[in-house]
Amino acid sequence: QVQLVESGGGLVQPGGSLRLSCAASRSLFRLSVMGWYRQAPGKQRELVATITSGGNTNYADSVKGRFTISRDNAKNMVYLQMASLKPEDTAVYYCNAAFLNWGQGTQVTVSS
Repeated sequence: QVQLVESGGGLVQPGGSLRLSCAASRSLFRLSVMGWYRQAPGKQRELVATITSGGNTNYADSVKGRFTISRDNAKNMVYLQMASLKPEDTAVYYCNAAFLNWGQGTQVTVSS
């Protein structure tokens, strides 16, 4: 059964913005830390940002000041607002719940 579904990926120009969305099942979302990870070709999957059920956030140094993670507890949704995108942000972005459950990922490509 699919419990995490990402959407919103696509092609964007450098300097542009994109918002990723993750729809989670109610049971996973309710009391879970939610996060976004990414994996670029030839690299390990890396943490991008996390957010607790209470709204406490953490970000990778590489995205601080550019990305914002948020959640809507009523809709069981988590978002990643990405701004000032760089080519090195190109990766498959994965939604994560409770550091254990993963979505299938959504491709973000930053290119002219």
